Amino acid sequence: MSAALHLAKPEHLDTVLALVAAFHTESGLESSDEHRRAGIEPLLNGHPYGAVYLIGPTRAPIGYIVITFGWSVEFGGMDGFVDELYIRPAVRGRGVATEVLTELPKSLATAGMRALHLEVDRENETAQRLYLRTRFQPRKNYILMSKQL
Repeated sequence: MSAALHLAKPEHLDTVLALVAAFHTESGLESSDEHRRAGIEPLLNGHPYGAVYLIGPTRAPIGYIVITFGWSVEFGGMDGFVDELYIRPAVRGRGVATEVLTELPKSLATAGMRALHLEVDRENETAQRLYLRTRFQPRKNYILMSKQL
């Protein structure tokens, strides 16, 4: 299956928000419509800290991926974080996420990105296998820690 990626634009806001709501509901993430909109809308309007890609046809996408941008002295320049990746349940298991996580990093590297990071639930073995298959590696002696501001 070809997992065509399309940079989401302001006119895709409602479509992206519906996908994000589905992902958050499925994942048990508590967020309001306003919270999701505040996280997505600036990225669609060209905010320089990240990008949203629709997966599949823009009229009826089968998922989305959000990449946020940062800088790392350790990795020698620009790095990124897979903030969210969602594939509709009806099309999972067909290699779409594998294709996205194999091809998108190639494009990001061409644009100058030096490293791409993600987090995964310690109990989600299916996702861990996907990430290992697409060459993401756990970082020994590191855990992701967060402080909400």
